[in-house]
Order: sequence, then C-alpha cells, then structure tokens
Amino acid sequence: MENHFDVIVIGGGAAGLTAGIYLSRAKIKTLILNEGTAGGQMVLTHQIANYPGIESISGYELARNMKTQAQNFGCVIKSNIKVTNLILDKQIKEVVVNNKDTFTSDAVILATGGRSRTLGVPGEEEFKGKGISYCATCDGDFFQDKEIIVVGGGNSALEEAVSLTKYASKVTIVHQFDHFQALEHYIHEAKNNPKINFIMESKISEFIGGEQLSKVIIQNQKSLEKTEMKIDGVFVFIGYVPNTENLAGKVSLNSFGEIIVNKDMATNIPGVYAAGDSVAKKYRQVTTAVADGTIAALNAIEYVNNLRKELSAEMN
Repeated sequence: MENHFDVIVIGGGAAGLTAGIYLSRAKIKTLILNEGTAGGQMVLTHQIANYPGIESISGYELARNMKTQAQNFGCVIKSNIKVTNLILDKQIKEVVVNNKDTFTSDAVILATGGRSRTLGVPGEEEFKGKGISYCATCDGDFFQDKEIIVVGGGNSALEEAVSLTKYASKVTIVHQFDHFQALEHYIHEAKNNPKINFIMESKISEFIGGEQLSKVIIQNQKSLEKTEMKIDGVFVFIGYVPNTENLAGKVSLNSFGEIIVNKDMATNIPGVYAAGDSVAKKYRQVTTAVADGTIAALNAIEYVNNLRKELSAEMN
C-alpha cells in the first residue's frame, strides 16, 4: 500500500521534523505533510543563539539540517500542500491532501504549529526578523544597548518588556488602550522600571526602513495624530494563534483553540498525538517543540508496535 504509512505527521516545524527523525530511525514508515516550507516558525528567525550545543545558527539552516536528517533516516516529506480533510476517529486514520490524494496511517501526530498574532500594518511582513520580533527569549540579546518598542498590554507584553530591559537601553510600551489588561503585579513591575516608557491609546500604523527596520509611525487612537519615531527594534506581544482551525470537532481543543494533550502528548483520540506550538502549554520555544516531538514520536512508536503485535497474534 503505497499511500499507507505507520505514522503521518502533520506539520514540518521543529516538532514535526523531530518526530520524523525519531520515527524513521526506529524503522517506522513515516510521512510528514507540511502546508508551507519545512521549518515552520524557525525559518522566520534570523538567528538562533539558545539552541543547546549550537552557539549560533539561522532558523533556516537549523530547519534544513533537521529536514535532511529526517530524510536520511527514510522519512518522506511533502511540503507546500494543503490538508483538506482528516478522519482520525477510526483505527486507520485518513488524511486527504489538496482534495484529491488520500494517505492512511495507523497513528497521526498533529504538529500544526501556530503563529504570533500580527498587527497587520504596512511593513510588518517586510521587517519580520529584520527588526520585528515576536519572541523576547529568542531575540532579546540582539538588541543590547538598543532602543526598542514593545507592543501590547497583557501579561506577556509587560513581562517581556521588563525582561528586555536586561538588554535594551530603553523600552517603550505602545498600547492601544488607556489601561492594561495584565495582572497588577506585572503592571507595577513595568511602571517601576526606570528603562520603560509608555505611549498609551496609540498604535503602530507603519514600519519603515531599508534592509533593517529603522523607524515606525505611531498613531494616537483619539486624535488620529501620527508621529514618526526612530527605533532599533519592535517586539509584538498581542496574542498567539494556534493553527488548529481544521481540527475543531476532530480532537479536543481548549477555549484558545489549543490541542489538549496528556503527559504522553496523546490527544483524546487513540493513536492521535500532538506536539509543538499547537498544544496547550505555557512556553513556546524551538527546544520545547523538539521535546514535544520526541515524546509524541516515542509514544507513537509504542502504539504502532503494539498494533503490530496484536495483528501478529491474530494471524497466529
């Protein structure tokens, strides 16, 4: 059965590629289906400097290395496709691609990833990774002694703004309302940090620069007056969106649309696991995605091997 695999991994980011490496190395016939370019959010990161054992590497290069490693173990990877239907609640799982090709498997790992909520203003796409970041842990140290903006008014925005003062000489929080939606502890900590300034009831309406971001246009929400501000970098923390729109009704999701898993990365459907940024968890890093992918793969291997034993026993 050419289109039947032991495990299908949906998503080719850090979690999916890691799962592919572990599965294929264990001689599990594996297919990774990826809707974009292999690597997921890693590809958008200009430089990764906190991956254990690697002093510095571009996100693109790390993704390429993971992909090559998985393929060398025999993993089949199909990128730039569209998963158009999923049947997960049967023993044999079905994945339909591009409304025409059907692949089946004994187990599925959902590694669909997620994306930071964006502002959707001119210049944002152009300067992602070139002055605009959505991860303080990933990119904070690139802005040593620089002036930066943090966009947002929730817990993560204020917490990360305080964290970024370890590197930046000045942090300006830009928030669209006249009050914060964060816990009082985070508000107090931000307001009492001498490096942090505030521009309230305002939003960034445009990002401007050459090869790198150099300035922004800030618009007051009430007066609509626009001000140009020179800046070295902007960190956007206005929420996170898991790529689970097509999973509603297929597996259990929480109120944020994140996949609910147990310690084995198992969903509520037997033989279906999930890993990476699409699952319900607190931290989203390349290393946590790799860990999730490892755990999901090891449990999927056990699941498939148990099915093989059951089938062998029935035949005997």
